[in-house]
Amino acid sequence: MPHFEKHDIKSLNQKELEDFFVSLGEKPFRARQVYHWMHISHAGSFDEMGNIPQSLKEKLKERCELTVLRQKLAQRSKVDETAKYLFGLPDGNMIESVRMKYKHGNSVCISSQAGCRMGCRFCASTLDGLARNLTPAEMLEQVYRVQEDIGERVSHVVVMGSGEPLDNYDNLLKFLELLSDGNGLHISQRNITVSTCGIVPNMRRLAGEKLQITLAISLHAASQKKREELMPVARKYGLEELLEACGYYFGQTGRRITFEYSLVGKVNDRPQDARQLAGLLKGQNCHVNLIPVNPIKERAYVQPDGQAVKEFRQALEKQGITVTVRREMGRDIDGACGQLRRRQMG
Repeated sequence: MPHFEKHDIKSLNQKELEDFFVSLGEKPFRARQVYHWMHISHAGSFDEMGNIPQSLKEKLKERCELTVLRQKLAQRSKVDETAKYLFGLPDGNMIESVRMKYKHGNSVCISSQAGCRMGCRFCASTLDGLARNLTPAEMLEQVYRVQEDIGERVSHVVVMGSGEPLDNYDNLLKFLELLSDGNGLHISQRNITVSTCGIVPNMRRLAGEKLQITLAISLHAASQKKREELMPVARKYGLEELLEACGYYFGQTGRRITFEYSLVGKVNDRPQDARQLAGLLKGQNCHVNLIPVNPIKERAYVQPDGQAVKEFRQALEKQGITVTVRREMGRDIDGACGQLRRRQMG
């Protein structure tokens, strides 16, 4: 029997799937049926695809791979409706996703890589380096499996779990196309946020795609020196270059940038840090999201006290900068990026 390299069909858009089916000698409408089974019904196997002839199912099993993530573990918060999932990949790697319930609906935070090579100092995802990039199907599956688990629609997606999305650029782009596709889950691009620690060339490339997503920059420090201490990527792309790229992104897309700023007690949460940040962002069309840091045992970082957070916020607001403090969610279930995966792998 000839050996075929199996096609990852869940990573194809509907047109690509139709072309592939035609190459197999099948009618395009069969591709549309299978697309529906994968992206609307979230079928866990080819056998679950009811209206597909058995002969075609056998052909698909032989030629294709149907990416389905297996849930290894789910931790559900007793404090709020946050849930953290650990999913197993076919090659033995593990990734995690988080579901957060808000007034506006269900939001899922997904991983874009297994591990990460960016080395940010306060993140557990990066401690063991990068295992590999995730495929578009593996990114989608995190959303689909959470939706199946909770029995409710997911309306917002944040690519801010393990990994650096812009380090997996082509797969990220395909994932965004599939996620917002009218034939699939059809999540509005305006309800999708992609986070980056600041890979400038790919930020500029992304600006050129003219998507309507929100780009969130992990800033975490207002001076070049401090940013380099916290985030090794800053040595490659300086603050000035990063802010220029942010301005370019806004100019190309009309979408204001969100700056994520993790507040670490006695490290970057002092009044002078707030003044410096306000000065840096003055005149930028942006939004600042302050995140009191989740302590991780491998690093000696502590959470700032409530008063420091309040004063930091007020210092920015005085300068006309829009600020939110991220609501504490899922603290009782290893809320911080990479913690659950690392504990399971350890």
